[in-house]
Order: sequence, then structure tokens, then C-alpha cells
Amino acid sequence: MRTSQHIGNGMKAVAATLLGFVVVFPIYYTVAASFFSLHEFSMFPPRLFPTSFSPIHYIRAITESPLLRFMGNSLVVSGVGTIIRMAVAILAAFAVAFFDFKGKRVLFFLIIGTMMLPPDALIIENYLTVSRFGLVDSYLGIMSVYLLGPVQLFMLRQSFKTIPRTYREIASIDGCSDLSFLFAVVLPLSRPVVLALSLHSFVTLWNTYLWPLLVTNAPQMRTVQVGITLLGYVDSLDFGPIFAAITLMIMPSILLLLVLRKKIVAGIQSGIMVG
Repeated sequence: MRTSQHIGNGMKAVAATLLGFVVVFPIYYTVAASFFSLHEFSMFPPRLFPTSFSPIHYIRAITESPLLRFMGNSLVVSGVGTIIRMAVAILAAFAVAFFDFKGKRVLFFLIIGTMMLPPDALIIENYLTVSRFGLVDSYLGIMSVYLLGPVQLFMLRQSFKTIPRTYREIASIDGCSDLSFLFAVVLPLSRPVVLALSLHSFVTLWNTYLWPLLVTNAPQMRTVQVGITLLGYVDSLDFGPIFAAITLMIMPSILLLLVLRKKIVAGIQSGIMVG
């Protein structure tokens, strides 16, 4: 029995290692290729390790295009969009979890039901709406379709419902308002879930491509996902600046993941337990 269990654990470890390699290898190759010379891109078999670590491609990526402006646009959209999105989700989830009002279930399920709508089916109507309000080529126009997060609302509502209502009754007896109860009790108890959902929202907004492409025309308003296509070199193997720009583009997500990895695991576990 123990032997078969050890074999099963060993096979799981091997499978997890192979899966991890499949996930990590594209990231590694992107970073390594950002240091390849023009000759190394044309070599066969392809190289996996650069012969030098010259930062020339990073310098070219920054100087030959407004890459820093693109990253700044993405940072504004992702950061501000995440703050607004999480604020709306937190307040809505708090109302659904702790308040009783007419039509609460219907409203909640209508919002959750929007998760079943394919985004591509709404993109034309969303663009027409944003255009009517004059929000083309604006940060608000880029963020507008992401400000309501049904996934965040659902997960936060599930997390808030694990907090006993007696806590709210005791807090109200002590003179604590609803907002004070939210910030002093509910959010600290739900911190892992809030952090995990915030990171998910930030990465989602940072990596979005199609909507910013449609709603921005001015080059200075392009996000990094869209603007990085301006680094293409037609009929050339000079891919170094592109890989350097991609490396810079994925760095914020990787750094956030490394810094908040324990909180993310705790948030995922909390989501599983409350789900």
C-alpha cells in the first residue's frame, strides 16, 4: 500500500515538474532572447543561452519607441482600474452579504449572469457607447468596460458570508457604522481574498489587448500590449528589442506575484473553502 502511494506521489511530482517547466520555459526564453545578438537569432539549432548580457536591446526598445509612455498608460489603467473595480465589488458584496433588501437575489444573479456573456458579443455596443460619451482616447474609456467585476463580486460575497452576522450586531451596539464595520472588521478578515482578487484584476487589465486597441487612436494613449506591436521589424530577424520590451512588460506581473505569493495562496485557499 505504501509502495503504491509513494509511486503515485512520485508520478504527481514528475507531472508537476513537467507542467512547471512548460509554464516557465516561455518566460525564461523571452528573457534569454532579449540578450541574443542578431546572429544568434538565425542559428540552427536555436540557442537557449545568450553568449553575452549586453543591455543594448533594452536601450533600443526604450529609445526607438515610446515604450515608457506605453507602460505608464498601462500602469494608470491597471492601477486605477483595479482600485475602482475592487471598490465597487467590495461595496456591492458587502451590501449583498449583510443587508436585506427587496430584489437582492435577482440583482445579484443578474450581475453574476453577465459572466456568461462573451465579451466579443458586446464589443461593438461598448465601443458605440464609449464613443457617444466622448471617451475615445481616454483612460476612462479604456477602463470603463472593466469597472464591474462579477468574479470579484461573487468571490468577495462568498468570503463576507463566512463572517458571522453577530459581529455586525456587536459592532452596531458599540456605535460602529456600516462603513466602519466594513473597514475595521470585514476587510481585515478577508484580506487574503481581497489581495488575490486585486492582483488578478491588475494582471487582467495589464494584459488586455483588443479593447485598448479599438478605443485608442492616438499613439500616446496606447497601452503597452498594443504599443509593443510598434516595435516590429519587417523582413528582419532583429527581434532583440521586441523580446526586451516583452521582458519589461511582464516584469510588473512577476514582481507582484513574487511579493504577494503567500497572500495569493491564502486567498485561493479561502476561495476554495468558501466556495
